[in-house]
Amino acid sequence: MKWTAAKIKALKGERKIAMLTAYDALTASLVEDAGIPAVLVGDSLGMAVLGYETTLPVSMEEMLHHTAAVSRGVTNALIIADMPFMSYQPSIAMALENAGRFLKEARADAVKIEGGAFRAEMIESLVKNGVPVLGHIGLTPQSVKETGGYKVQGKTSEQARQLMDDAMAVEQAGAFAVVLECVPAELGEMISNALSIPTIGIGAGAGCDGQVLVLTDLLGVSGKPAPKFVKKFATLHPLIAEALATYKSEVESGAFPSDEHTY
Repeated sequence: MKWTAAKIKALKGERKIAMLTAYDALTASLVEDAGIPAVLVGDSLGMAVLGYETTLPVSMEEMLHHTAAVSRGVTNALIIADMPFMSYQPSIAMALENAGRFLKEARADAVKIEGGAFRAEMIESLVKNGVPVLGHIGLTPQSVKETGGYKVQGKTSEQARQLMDDAMAVEQAGAFAVVLECVPAELGEMISNALSIPTIGIGAGAGCDGQVLVLTDLLGVSGKPAPKFVKKFATLHPLIAEALATYKSEVESGAFPSDEHTY
């Protein structure tokens, strides 16, 4: 069964939604084989794969390249392309053009854009033109320069009211779901209960309708400290390091390749 934005939306109240990031055909196929219904090609690839310090340098061409690779590793999962910094902010016309490129060139099924009420007109235009949209409010990494860092959002009553207004505006504009990033668990649950579309939490508590994590964080690949909201379901870094060290040692000693690995 091919997952669509409408099918993901219909899971609200029926079951929790698991979403993961993927950045290439191999990792996408692993996510697909696990039965995950939605794959986000996040601009987090800037830090997880490309070595950038933030998501800001990630370009449209890089996102198109990686989204196309993910699409080659997926048959059933919904593929959501993260629109990178300044690929949509300047104008609705630019947002439409670049979102169209994701669907036409990279075979994405939907796009994700950051921002609340002030993005409502843009979201509405995209949806009316046939582009499913996943919203994203709370901590929005593309605004890190303005916010002064990666901080929990919605901690004051005023901020909480604004986030609730943002969530309602994103829903009314036609988004099929909305990511809530780094907000207090109580607020995450309140917003989830108020909306008729699913909320996908990342550091927003168990009251959300679903969860998303960066795949390399979940697998413990980097060996670097992870945010508080990350649970490492595996710790692969030491296993990879051991395998590479053993390979180096066997090459240097002449133990590899042996007769069984030789034609």
